[in-house]
Amino acid sequence: MLQIRPAAEGHIGGEIIGLNIENLTKQDTQAILDAVYRDKLVVIRDQHLDTHQYINLAKMLGTPQIYFQENYHHKQHPEIFVSSNVLENGEKVGVPGTGQYWHTDCAFFDAPLPLTMVYPQIIPPSVRYTNYIDLEMVYNKLPEHLKAAIADKNLVHEAKWRYKVQACDVDKSIIDIMSEFQKITPAVEHPAVLTHPVTGKQSLYASEGFTTGVADLPAEQSQQVLQEILAFIDKPEHVHVHHWQEGDILLWDNRPLIHKASPIPKGEESKSYRIGVIDDFPFYNQ
Repeated sequence: MLQIRPAAEGHIGGEIIGLNIENLTKQDTQAILDAVYRDKLVVIRDQHLDTHQYINLAKMLGTPQIYFQENYHHKQHPEIFVSSNVLENGEKVGVPGTGQYWHTDCAFFDAPLPLTMVYPQIIPPSVRYTNYIDLEMVYNKLPEHLKAAIADKNLVHEAKWRYKVQACDVDKSIIDIMSEFQKITPAVEHPAVLTHPVTGKQSLYASEGFTTGVADLPAEQSQQVLQEILAFIDKPEHVHVHHWQEGDILLWDNRPLIHKASPIPKGEESKSYRIGVIDDFPFYNQ
């Protein structure tokens, strides 16, 4: 029987046990989504799904995203974004070491990714964790002078600084590689403070990974404000750590959360399958 255990008061991270993909009802999936919007992050325990079942779970929750860069795709299932340092039949599949910096997925799109689901296939034997920060909580604690500095402001988000060089980039200059990628992913702006379309709560929307400035401020002031905000976000007391167990699937809401993957210990294998899930709501209320 599906059981949903909410996060402790004032914390993120609910827990779901007893999920059976074969018996999952619409009422069950709605309850899971309700838990994600409430607790921001849920861990679904003791899952042993094949790729088809995993994709079907994503489809029951919303619409699976096809990531815009094909080098991240699973070879048979483009819905699955592969983070892996494991060769398959001697070939590289996916990209190793993804997301080892604070970010929210696809912040550099006009319509960022609402929900992310991650299902590890190989967990390194020594350590594997993912860190999260609740930017709703951070915004509530943000010093008043910083709240004033970003009131009614947009922040600028760019992907180009996190581009990973591919085999097809050989013999190209760095400036040409960056220029080509910037044409695909031009800078976008989103409100510095988002209003969640389901809960109505406000959260900061900034990360070291993709946020590059405060729109409509002089360059020096923009960087001063941004760096002060990022330093406030990145305080140890703000960090929630999920230590992975076999059979865990994590599902979280990218609107109020940023996350950062752990480093992979040298010489240890790691492979995870991510599916981005597009829900039925805008990313934020205008």
